[in-house]
Amino acid sequence: MNPIHGVKIMLADDEPHILQFLELGLINEGYEVRTAENGSEALDLAREFRPHVAVLDVMMPEMNGFEVCQSLKETEDNIAVIMLTAKDDVDDRVKGLKIGADDYVVKPFSFNELLARIEARLRNQFPDLLGEVIHGPFQVDDRRKEIRYRSQVLELSPTEYELLKFLVLNHGIVLSKSRILDRVWGYDFGGEDNIVEVYIRSLREKLKDKEHRVIRTLRGVGYRVDLL
Repeated sequence: MNPIHGVKIMLADDEPHILQFLELGLINEGYEVRTAENGSEALDLAREFRPHVAVLDVMMPEMNGFEVCQSLKETEDNIAVIMLTAKDDVDDRVKGLKIGADDYVVKPFSFNELLARIEARLRNQFPDLLGEVIHGPFQVDDRRKEIRYRSQVLELSPTEYELLKFLVLNHGIVLSKSRILDRVWGYDFGGEDNIVEVYIRSLREKLKDKEHRVIRTLRGVGYRVDLL
């Protein structure tokens, strides 16, 4: 992502080495970053700092991440919350989403995965903060609902645009059909999941991706965009 000045990220985790690693990485990407080591400190910092995105560890002293998330969603305007959980527990994910969390990342995770999820939240909730975002050969302009590939504008339907944007902003991450359906078509989508295959096929034609080197299929797992 291009350096973004003025976009504020708050990190809250009780493990100092994780905070330092993420803080340095995000600062290097151009974000303004502040950190907290427990839930109470995170709430106080949020009131002062007014972050656009809060990254919260679930297991923190004084107040856990769920409690902090719920309080932030009740008091802060349009803040995006990403939860960090140490276990791939469906109940934890469901609980977080029910109290307003916008996304989650399971520990251990790569910095690039967290960065992609932060970028996705910013594109969805704060599009006016961002100009054109460049990922390798892709240029995503959400204000014009336009994607260019190798400087050529792609003729995309609204659904194709949302699907390709989701894939590109999460490049390098394998996205399952169910996750794609939830994010692009919505949780209440009642159609067949093969609609994802239909749209992927259409995108590959428009990208001239006959060998599936741009949008890769991982059989039984999902799809991944590779930046070539």
